[in-house]
Formats: sequence, structure tokens, C-alpha cells
Amino acid sequence: MKNITPFACTFTPHIPELLQQLNCSIGISTYQAGKLVFISPKDNEHLVQLPRTFHKPMGIAKHPSDQNKIALACKDEVIVFKNNAELAQFYLKAPNKYDGLFLPTITYKTNFLDIHDLEFGKDGIYGVNTLFSCIMKLSEDFNFEPYWKPSFISNLSSEDRCHLNGMVMKDGQPKYATCFNQGNQKQSWRSEITTGGVLIDIESDQIITDGLAMPHSPRLINDKMYCLLSAKGELVEIDLKSGKVNTLLSLNAFVRGMDHIGDYLFIGMSKLRENSSTFKQLIPNIKKNRAGIAIIHLPTMSFQGEIIYKSSVDEIYDVKLFPNLKRPNILHPDSPESKMAVSTPNASYWQKITNAE
Repeated sequence: MKNITPFACTFTPHIPELLQQLNCSIGISTYQAGKLVFISPKDNEHLVQLPRTFHKPMGIAKHPSDQNKIALACKDEVIVFKNNAELAQFYLKAPNKYDGLFLPTITYKTNFLDIHDLEFGKDGIYGVNTLFSCIMKLSEDFNFEPYWKPSFISNLSSEDRCHLNGMVMKDGQPKYATCFNQGNQKQSWRSEITTGGVLIDIESDQIITDGLAMPHSPRLINDKMYCLLSAKGELVEIDLKSGKVNTLLSLNAFVRGMDHIGDYLFIGMSKLRENSSTFKQLIPNIKKNRAGIAIIHLPTMSFQGEIIYKSSVDEIYDVKLFPNLKRPNILHPDSPESKMAVSTPNASYWQKITNAE
């Protein structure tokens, strides 16, 4: 039996050309593989990938007004990165290869909170603290500062009571959230994972709609609320006034992680865990057990193609698109190269390598 190359994938032939036209790269977080992976168009026919190792990467945040700033939620920390095109051009290992280089600038020590969605707000970085069933704000003084909890959660406790996971920002503040149920006991959501999910208005504490099948990745796009129902493999639109749920497309996969650029929606797909009693409940709904990225044309709601992993990647948490970057790089804070870079408001420098005397 031939060995499969790590991160081997197949893809619909026109996807590299589409990414070229959209002038972007795809970023995915896979906590199962412990990687943040950039997928970029090498040319009109080929894709190229750059996997970087992080400890249980989950939510990826992009700054709403500064596309050069991102943040990544990991097992016990959140790392903030800043893209430096000048240092990318002169990257020590491969000059003139990358058009962007995300360098670590700040690390928040959170310890294990099981942070899911992560977003920049107007006054800081907000995250879904799934373990404590609340929306939190990152802090320089504490592991986290509680910002909001659902009204049905009586107190903060490290019990993952409702599996709070998704968050939508509006006007720089958390506005909507998704969770798997309205329980107030330790991991109560496990008993109703296919029927108990809700979308909540954070400002009013009102339940907009319920009965959702493992809602993930709520996204407000052109004033419309889109959401993924992972347990059914569906993309839905939710009317924020009536709460009506309209199924737009079935992908027959465990869907989680979503972003858009122009008229195109990119959706993450994960394989079901064979040994998981929770995932076994989803098997009747999931017809195609695959991991990768599906691409949807939003105006026509038509399937445009997919990237499917044959090795290394089984589960994807987040999907983010990186506009104006067709070959980005990113460095872990512990990498030797990241410690050799210096940036200032006016100039950037790589440390010169000299022979020891």
C-alpha cells in the first residue's frame, strides 16, 4: 500500500483559478491535526498548502478594519499576529516567496477555556468561553473577563453546560450567539444534540429560534443571518425577526467553519468521529463522511466545488479567507525565525546571521 503524502487533497479543477480571481487564500484551523493551514493558488491549475503547528487551534479572528491583524485561539492561549509584507519579501528561509508574513505580537494566557469562536471588537478581543458557558473578553490582568452569559445559565462554572460555541459581532460588540441547548447542568447538551440548539440575541437575552441541530458558525452577511446546522449537514438562513429557519443547501457532511468573499461562501466539512457516542447520533443525517472545504455561490446558492482531504485533516473548526494574499506565511511564537524579526512603525528588520568568533 502506497504511503499518502501528508495533507494530500483533491479539488474541483477550477478552484485554483477561482482563488486567483478572488485574489485570496483560505485559512483553516484543525485542532485534531494541531495545525493552522493556509491553502493558496499556485497558479490556475494547482494549489499549495502551508501547515503550521499550534496547540489545539480553534477560532480564527480577523480584525474588521485592519486585514493585516489576526488572532488565533489555542488550547491555553490566544495569539495575536500582524502581517508584515516587508519581512515576508526578505523571509530568511525563502526570499520573495511569500506575499505576507503573520508574525506573533501578543499572547494572552487564558489557560484551558475551550475557546471556540473568536472576534475583534471595538474595545478588545472577544471569545466564546465554552467551558464556562459565557462570552468573554481577553484581559491583561485575568485569564478572562466575563462579558455575557445566557439567561438560563445560573452562574459561571467550568461545566460546559450548553456548549456555547458561535458568536456574531455587530457595531464592534457581541450581538448574537449559538449554543446546543438551554441546559444549566454539566454537559446537559449531550442529551439533545440534534434538537436543542438555539440562536440568542445577546443584547436582549431573547431566544430568536430554537430546535436547531448543532448550530455552528453563525455569520451576518449582507444583513442576513446564515448558520450551519452540523448535525444535519445544512446551510440555513434565519429570519432575525420571526425566527423562521430556511434551509438553503444540504452538503451531507458535518459542517462547521464558514467565511465569505464577494459572492462566494466557503464552508468547512469534518469527518464524524467513529468512536464518539455523540457523533454516532448524526450518522443517519450525514451521507458523505469527508473533510475539506465546500464553495457555494451565494446569489444562486449553487455548489461550486470542493477541496477534500485524503490525509492529515479529519476535523476543521474555523475557516477564514485572506483577501489580497495569494501566498501568506505565519510563524509560531516559538519558532526561531519569529524571534529574529523586528518591526517598528517605520521599518522592519531581520537579524543578521554572523559567525561566532
